[in-house]
Amino acid sequence: MTAGPAATGTWRIPAAGGPDGAEFLAATVTGAGSAPRAVVVIWPALGVKASYYAPFRDQLASRGIASVAVDLRGQGDSRPRAGRGTRHGYHELATRDWPAVIRATRERFGPRTPLYLLGHSIGGQVSVMHTAHDPRSADGIILVAAGSVDHRGFLGADKLRVLASTQFISLVARFWGYWPGHRLGFGGRQPARLMRDWARICRTGRFAPTGSDFDYETGMAQVVLPVLAVSVEGDRLAPGRAVDRLCAKLPSATIDRWHFRPEHGGRVDHVRWARSGEGIAERISDWLAQRHTVRDSTL
Repeated sequence: MTAGPAATGTWRIPAAGGPDGAEFLAATVTGAGSAPRAVVVIWPALGVKASYYAPFRDQLASRGIASVAVDLRGQGDSRPRAGRGTRHGYHELATRDWPAVIRATRERFGPRTPLYLLGHSIGGQVSVMHTAHDPRSADGIILVAAGSVDHRGFLGADKLRVLASTQFISLVARFWGYWPGHRLGFGGRQPARLMRDWARICRTGRFAPTGSDFDYETGMAQVVLPVLAVSVEGDRLAPGRAVDRLCAKLPSATIDRWHFRPEHGGRVDHVRWARSGEGIAERISDWLAQRHTVRDSTL
């Protein structure tokens, strides 16, 4: 590990427009020295700000891994805030915001620095969709607490709970004009289109977002990138079966599956892993070392 605190800085990345006229995406860059082993672009869960991942980003930096943590469109410091005037969904995130941030990250760190997408929850779902649409944009995908919201990936009462809650949220968002999760305790402010896309995945199991003319299901099946998929102990929103269901969308990819349990009995869940992420950062570091040792040996 390298010593000393990680160097951080803020960044505004011009958004690529779209139906709601997004202005910019806010990001925090955490360095790892002058020549990082890799850079990961951290895509958060619904309603989770990029700043929440600061302890985890420091853990990555101490292992020589730089990061760019992005506030999703309409969340955190990205502008404009989600509301009745926002019209984006999964397709706009995958085809506009992901490419804009990846291009900016490549420019900042250079083309020789390996770049990985680290998606948490919806951030993982959209990362998979993006690589289906643009399979050469990243060197691999890291999924942490990211599963398909398909209700078939849950057991017992949780199956009905997930199905009912997603459809209810979609219905409220449709009639209210947006999802007021900042007032109702889940997911933050979100546009109605995004919530409809999310609810459709839960209902049908298919990634078929509104406004898209691209077949994401076929594209996902053709992704050949390496994937590290991490499920988290105590995670009711993305349990192991849900993570496996998302991985099943990637039959051509090389997938390493790992389940995270804190070594000393600490409590983690769908979100709190990011505050106690040393074990996950170490697993990512080992995975990257193995990936690039194998790649270098074949050159």
